[in-house]
Amino acid sequence: MMTSLHSIDSLRNAIREERTTAIAVASEYYQRIQNYDGEVGAFLTLCEERAMKQAGLIDQMAAEGQPLPPLAGVPIAIKDVMVTAGVRTTAGSRILDNFIPPYDCSAVTRLEAAGAVILGKLNCDEFAMGSSNENSAYRPVHNPRDKTRVPGGSSGGSAAAVAAGMAIATLGSDTGGSIRQPASFCGVVGLKPTYGRVSRYGLIAFASSLDHIGPFANTVEEVALLLRTIAGRDPMDSTSADVAVPDYVAELVKPVKGLRVGVAKEYFAEGLSPEVRTAVEAAIQELAKLGCEIIPVSLPHTEYAISTYYIIATGEASSNLARYDGARYGFRAKSSTLSEMYRKTRDAGFGAEVKRRIMLGTYALSAGYYDAYYLKAQKVRTLIARDFKEAFRWVDVIASPTCPTTAFRLGEKSNDPMAMYLADIYTVTANLAGVPGISVPCGESSEKLPIGLQLFARHFDEATLLRVAHAYQQAKSRLQHG
Repeated sequence: MMTSLHSIDSLRNAIREERTTAIAVASEYYQRIQNYDGEVGAFLTLCEERAMKQAGLIDQMAAEGQPLPPLAGVPIAIKDVMVTAGVRTTAGSRILDNFIPPYDCSAVTRLEAAGAVILGKLNCDEFAMGSSNENSAYRPVHNPRDKTRVPGGSSGGSAAAVAAGMAIATLGSDTGGSIRQPASFCGVVGLKPTYGRVSRYGLIAFASSLDHIGPFANTVEEVALLLRTIAGRDPMDSTSADVAVPDYVAELVKPVKGLRVGVAKEYFAEGLSPEVRTAVEAAIQELAKLGCEIIPVSLPHTEYAISTYYIIATGEASSNLARYDGARYGFRAKSSTLSEMYRKTRDAGFGAEVKRRIMLGTYALSAGYYDAYYLKAQKVRTLIARDFKEAFRWVDVIASPTCPTTAFRLGEKSNDPMAMYLADIYTVTANLAGVPGISVPCGESSEKLPIGLQLFARHFDEATLLRVAHAYQQAKSRLQHG
């Protein structure tokens, strides 16, 4: 499997100096998709006409000697839960099989304004519900590192496209780990920003208080460049924060010596693979060699995170997915009465996992159970957020494994929802607390499967998070090539 031939900087320079063209690069990536995606399954829809039009504009700018925008000609692909004007958007579901949105997601608009070339839409678990990308209504995604294994979910297509060299960078969404877990499984870098850092306008909602848009790439530097492009206040999203966006790329060069790295014992407990533990502990020792101070911390309410997450997420999903009824857009089943249409449309249009979560959420929100489940879960969520706030009084970042295991085999957990849910045990806490998190490759298992180091930071302190992740990645690269 090929990896990307280009970095964002090298590609932009080559186009500026007219050593290549954006059209030639886009054509090269479409050829790769044609050659490799049959066995990976990362793409659901290609938008070649739109891509070539954008590439032509970039080439015209280069020919006229105009300054090129920061992502000029960079081939990027988008998880199919972000709407794209005139390009089919399915959220991996049959119920939106024929949906052509009339507008663009804000994150996509910002990427294109920065010169990015959008190749197409990426496969994902239906409505972003899953940890393996086997819940897609269309086909599962295969992990490019081992095609018998899952790429992680729900943004499996986004991670696999970068790992297979079919896009330089991609966007995914993360509701409970759906960027970081696939990044770990596929051996790429994936960032979930702070809640409110990136506009959710145009993101098809799963759980509105937990959903985040974030980037994937091969390097922390490229992830920083993408975040700088898509972050910031958006008047179209009332939950996007009016907080200044630093130059994340410029911040990367600041030294990490003296930064305090917390290690929470709760993330090194029962169920953690010995190989994952060894790789992550070695990564933490590498941070110590770089001059970071390693400090034990505690996040005591972590044990309640999975149950809290699956009550809040399913409750919000039940509410958000009520709009898919066949009346306005998407799939509509043939029927003789309105109530029959609702029932048949939702029965045929939704997959098993989505139905399971709608039913769980509807139950948790129902009269007589709301206080016992949803309200209690929100209270525990507050306690989990307080755990992070207390820990960040003593440390600058927290280090942990991204996942308890490496990528599991396709079909291995598909009949055991509880085992699948537990794959998110180290990632859901960041969504519940709203803090930023990143997964960086930190080693391989004896079976050559990637392992991810996860780092958390304070709200809106992505700059420090990226700086530590970048310093680690640079040190690891020196070790491998030195």
